[in-house]
Amino acid sequence: MQQDLNRVIEQVSKEKGIDKAILIGALENAMISAAKKTFGHQRKIEAQFNPEIGEVELFEARTVVETIQDPEVEITLNEARENLDPDAEKGDELLCKLDSSKFGRIAAQAAKQNIVQRVRDAEREIIFNEFKGREGQLVNGIVQRFEKRNIIVNLGRTDAILPEKEQVPRERYRQGDRIRAYIVSVEITGRGPQIVLSRTHPNMLIKLFEQEVPEIYEGIVEVKGAAREPGGRAKIAVLSHDHDVDPVGACVGMKGTRVQSVVQELRGEKIDIVHWIADQAEYVCRALAPAKVSKIIIDDDEHSMEVVVPDDQLSLAIGKKGQNVRLASRLTGWRIDVCSEAEAEEETRRTRQSIGAIPGIGDIAAELLYQEGFKSAEDVAQSDLEEIMDVEGISKEKAESLHKSAKEHVEEKQRKEAEAAAQKAAEIAAAAQHADEITAPAQLDDESAAPAEVAASKEA
Repeated sequence: MQQDLNRVIEQVSKEKGIDKAILIGALENAMISAAKKTFGHQRKIEAQFNPEIGEVELFEARTVVETIQDPEVEITLNEARENLDPDAEKGDELLCKLDSSKFGRIAAQAAKQNIVQRVRDAEREIIFNEFKGREGQLVNGIVQRFEKRNIIVNLGRTDAILPEKEQVPRERYRQGDRIRAYIVSVEITGRGPQIVLSRTHPNMLIKLFEQEVPEIYEGIVEVKGAAREPGGRAKIAVLSHDHDVDPVGACVGMKGTRVQSVVQELRGEKIDIVHWIADQAEYVCRALAPAKVSKIIIDDDEHSMEVVVPDDQLSLAIGKKGQNVRLASRLTGWRIDVCSEAEAEEETRRTRQSIGAIPGIGDIAAELLYQEGFKSAEDVAQSDLEEIMDVEGISKEKAESLHKSAKEHVEEKQRKEAEAAAQKAAEIAAAAQHADEITAPAQLDDESAAPAEVAASKEA
């Protein structure tokens, strides 16, 4: 039986991956707890595992005194010298071995529960520490069960959760299916470590390319960003640090083998591979591929770009339900507005007409303001005077004159619009009142006819 305890510690340590010191500490604490339940909580009891005999030995600490006041924790000097230590002195604290065979059933059961709980806690902590460093990695697992709409995935030593929001809408799984997912977070809870997986995270796309493309793993090709609409389409931007390596070709692979492996793992999700470039305007043009771009207007303050494409390329640039431009915006980090050349020309015409309507502006000044980014008379009126003065070719006096004239023009325009709106409302109210007046006599005729009909029926 004594040899069994050593063997059990060794076996549990190997199976659970728990350090022997933790198991021995759990045993010692459990024995102390059981001893106090049996002998009393006021006693000073210590436990120590003896590997030679394979037993947890219990000792009770007693203080050597002349006169005993508390027999539970004190011992006389004579008794101490006779039974424990011949050299004992007053004030010494001596250890006296206890008989653990006196434990009752309840104390033994409590000790067992204590050991089980400590082992479980240690195992949870080991699993948490193991997966905590694996956040941002891919893992393979087996679909264990379904809880509501969440999928519980068996990772071997523990289970992970694939929430509904992290699942690709078109993908369906059955119990026992193998699944590959991205570790989003690892947290410790009252029920142990909780590992949250994702199949929709953009970084999953990056990790899949790292596995399929040796150049990315070796650092020759760098992934600058990725954007996904899970199950539909994705874009990934890559850059090569070696002039002899084409980053797009490296990701595509021979006859498309590499990218096709990623597409198969993502169940048919279409992937656009974009060559990253420092020039942000050119980068946006590449991100909008396969559409061709005619012109780009950049607004650094709003961090947005207005992209003009040929009329026949508009639907291609926008994509199905706006998917292409939406993914390009996420990939590049710029807000992108796409319009056709015809729409851009119409917008330009309206802008020039609005700015040219400012009294005393002149064609040259109007064109200068338009080229500087002013899009209407309202923009000129609402802007600061310094912004107009900063326009090259417009003097300070001209800027002050234009700013004042624009404000007066906009105020007059707003006054006329308000009068027109009030007049329209008055006309609608008058028409409604006239309709009520026409309807009222008809209602009176109906009401006066009703008593005559009643009288006639009585006479009959």
